[in-house]
Amino acid sequence: MSGSRSETWFVLQSGPGSPAYNMAVDELLLETAADRGVPLLRFYGWTQPAATFGYFQRLRDVERSTTLRPLMRRPTAGGIVPHDLDWTYSLTFPATHPWWSLDARESYRRLHLWVQVSLDCFRLVTTLANEAQKLDPLQCFAGPDALDVLVEGGGKIAGAAQRRNKHGLLIQGSLQMGPDLDRTRWERSMLDTAHERWGLNWEPWSPSADWATQAQSRSESKFMSESYLRRR
Repeated sequence: MSGSRSETWFVLQSGPGSPAYNMAVDELLLETAADRGVPLLRFYGWTQPAATFGYFQRLRDVERSTTLRPLMRRPTAGGIVPHDLDWTYSLTFPATHPWWSLDARESYRRLHLWVQVSLDCFRLVTTLANEAQKLDPLQCFAGPDALDVLVEGGGKIAGAAQRRNKHGLLIQGSLQMGPDLDRTRWERSMLDTAHERWGLNWEPWSPSADWATQAQSRSESKFMSESYLRRR
């Protein structure tokens, strides 16, 4: 995961947020990654059903491909992701961290190996997809991309999208899980797996009042704006 030496990463339990606020927080976490200096894992939920779609997707195509509303353009690439029952998380790395230098395939592989092992807490039999088998190129969960997490007999259950720039690396991930499984148990497993297997230590991180105000302002001025939604 992170080499032989022990590291301390931050963890943020955001709870449920609006679609625009969730995207604003992830983008701001990326832009302020250098200030924190270490990676941050964020777990969050949704105050309402929604669908996010990749930064490079065209809105008119997305509108025809999902009935979920509202629609929200992500700061990362990828396809349409439904957020009605999913478990959502993000990871941000500063540009000084080794993960920033990985190519997209390798960072994707490492992340989904981590997710795969964490799902052992449910005794699920999972594998990583060898190749893409997309049934609908617009839909993230309409068949796997290479290295997505698959569950035996049930297809794709975990996917992610990335954005890498001068600030660092942002990965936004989603698990499409059944309502009978305990999300809190999985989150604990993610933290414990990283500690036991790769020596990661976890320190809680909370945004300052000013930081939270910036995120709220960005959610309203950018992610809720028609110009950003319809930019493609």
